[in-house]
Amino acid sequence: MRVFITPDNLRFFFNRLRERLWIKPLVISLLCVGGAFVAKLADDTFLSRLAPEVSAESVESLLAVMASSMMVIATLAVASMVSAYASASTTATPRSFKLIIADDVSQNALSTFIGAFIFSIVALTSVKNQYFGPASLFALFAVTVLVFAVVILTFVRWVDRIARLGRMGTTIDTVEAATARALARRRDAPCLGGVALDPEAPRGRAVFTAEVGYVQHVDVSQLQAWAEEGGGRVAVAALPGAFVTPDRPLAYVAAGSGQVQDLDDRAISSAFVIGGERQFDDDPRFGLVVLGEIASRALSPAVNDPGTAIEILGRLIRLFVLWSEQPAEDPEQHPRCDRVAVPTLAVADMFDDAFTSIARDGAGLVEVAIRLQKALAALALVAHPEIQEAARHHARQALTRSEQAMTLAADIAAVRSAWGKRAP
Repeated sequence: MRVFITPDNLRFFFNRLRERLWIKPLVISLLCVGGAFVAKLADDTFLSRLAPEVSAESVESLLAVMASSMMVIATLAVASMVSAYASASTTATPRSFKLIIADDVSQNALSTFIGAFIFSIVALTSVKNQYFGPASLFALFAVTVLVFAVVILTFVRWVDRIARLGRMGTTIDTVEAATARALARRRDAPCLGGVALDPEAPRGRAVFTAEVGYVQHVDVSQLQAWAEEGGGRVAVAALPGAFVTPDRPLAYVAAGSGQVQDLDDRAISSAFVIGGERQFDDDPRFGLVVLGEIASRALSPAVNDPGTAIEILGRLIRLFVLWSEQPAEDPEQHPRCDRVAVPTLAVADMFDDAFTSIARDGAGLVEVAIRLQKALAALALVAHPEIQEAARHHARQALTRSEQAMTLAADIAAVRSAWGKRAP
């Protein structure tokens, strides 16, 4: 069966690599080792005649300073990053951890410090063993100065970043950005490149998996390749974010002739990446859930931070307005995978993910309840029928919760008027 390497598959793969702290340090370390030996090539170039003379002792001293300091700084970087990760998990939500650990600035800083340390050790050993000639020694000196400059600039930038990494505001920004990217991708490809699933159409035979976990990614191109070779069709039943068990279908398959008993289910199930955790990449609802969790934790009696919940409501408005925008090109006019039917996301479910926990935990707080009504009233004005209906529904539910949780009549009246001032 043909398997396509698509941009979506590469994006998902490289995003998983970004969550591994050892990838970048390994790559940078290999490059630094290579750079130390590349300097040797200068002996066979015109630099052997033009390069000024540099004493081996001066280069050794410079490399010794770097070797003695870089490992200390790298250790400090690791300790600071671990502290920031722990802070993000405890103050916001543990689900934000995978986003914080993928922070490029911190990973680049750690990689630079470790790479500079390995470079200095390899270069220092080579210099002490008279490996370099006059020209290559000058080239090594120039590379060492360049590495020093990169380390200093990286350190200054990293100090500014680590002061914010793990803080509530930074964590919320990171989660919102990841959710916005996922929402924009799904808005531009609501059926993941396939065609819209007709709930009334016959689906065919169900395909199951022996794994238990969350669907993290669906390779629609692989399903299309299977359907083209077999002359059949595939209806996806488990979108990214769905929790699957051996008794829950991943998809339904139907061949052109209707005979699908002899078809290989492994070709279908292998197109679904299943893991123990949900991922932000292809699961916009997960980002909304995480934002709701952050707001819910802020509203707990132990934290008592309604301001964070109010800030989250503003970000949710921004995300749903992004969802309501029309893509530049209608993705349904030219589907990339016309033999794969994929269900679209329901706006009502997205509103449940985003607002239910805030409405429940903030029902007794007048400032949160008022801000929630104003947020939902603003969304009711968006030119998107599904968003308008969902906003009205959640506004009614939130008002009912507040009426049961509040005891002061003036607070209840203020919550009611908050919807009426902005609602259509």
